[in-house]
Amino acid sequence: MRTFDYGTIKQELFTPEIVNLLSAIHEYKGKQELFIEAQPDILKAMLEVAKIQSTGASNRIEGIYTSEARLTELVKNKAEPRNRNEQEIAGYREVLNTIHESYEYIVPRSSVILQLHRDLYSYNPTSMGGRYKSADNLIEEVDSLGQRRVRFQPLPAYATPEAMDSLSNTFLKSLDASKVDPLLLISMFILDFLCIHPFSDGNGRMSRLLTLLLLYREGYIVGKYISFEMIIEKTKEAYYDALEQSSQGWHEEKNSYVPFVKYYLGIVLNVYKEFESRVEYIRAKGVTKADRIRNIFAGRVGKITKAELSALCPDISVTTIEKALSDLLKEECILKVGTGRTTAYIRNQEE
Repeated sequence: MRTFDYGTIKQELFTPEIVNLLSAIHEYKGKQELFIEAQPDILKAMLEVAKIQSTGASNRIEGIYTSEARLTELVKNKAEPRNRNEQEIAGYREVLNTIHESYEYIVPRSSVILQLHRDLYSYNPTSMGGRYKSADNLIEEVDSLGQRRVRFQPLPAYATPEAMDSLSNTFLKSLDASKVDPLLLISMFILDFLCIHPFSDGNGRMSRLLTLLLLYREGYIVGKYISFEMIIEKTKEAYYDALEQSSQGWHEEKNSYVPFVKYYLGIVLNVYKEFESRVEYIRAKGVTKADRIRNIFAGRVGKITKAELSALCPDISVTTIEKALSDLLKEECILKVGTGRTTAYIRNQEE
């Protein structure tokens, strides 16, 4: 059976690119408290937006959808789910809230991971929530022609309980030893978790919830305010490519963690950059709310939706955003593209 050893990290992980990523993330973490202390009331609004975005994005990655209105009702207002998709979304909401509120007390042992998976399916009592897979599973992809391709053959069902015990114990011992940067350990742990693929369903969503839990426990709490899952959703193909590359040779313990670690660290860094950017929008002193919307377009390339503007400025009401957009359109500073749900706005390059 595959063994896990995080005590000594292969030299291949200390590439200039990975070292630079680690250094940049450490620097942002150092400034994290200053950001968080800046505007606690506004950060509370950012947290609520991030919860909705995280829940929606993580489920959409797995093909689980609902409308934006229902997503908000399910996450913000804790509405009761009406169908199977909404049951899955409500379950994610519950585990995400648990992690946000109690991460200091949640030690990622295998028994705890089972409990979190149980809660992920708390609105679907007939599911296999809280139990490891009873049959072998595959990681597959389906192309545009409907043809299936096996990306990876996970660990067989019979070997899963022992592997999960070994994985969590090894990870916790390595953290306690403090010899390896926790960011590297977390990335490696998530890769190994996905290769074990311990559950019949919910492995991807559990990996993202565990990512948040492990990052929060090590003091990287920026994922509370900026959706980690949404950035993964936007780079989904790169995520799957990195996962496939790092899983090659995994059963023989010959795989390289490098592609997945680089991808994961890149996501963490992007979350911090997005956080800093949004805080700067919010902290702009002497700038009216309408001018803040104007400044977003001035510094942005590409289109942006009203929902994205609302996420960037959670302290600005939808009515104020709509008024600012209307004024900018009249001044021909921006252009409207698309209709209905696809409506977005883009800076007028000729203005």
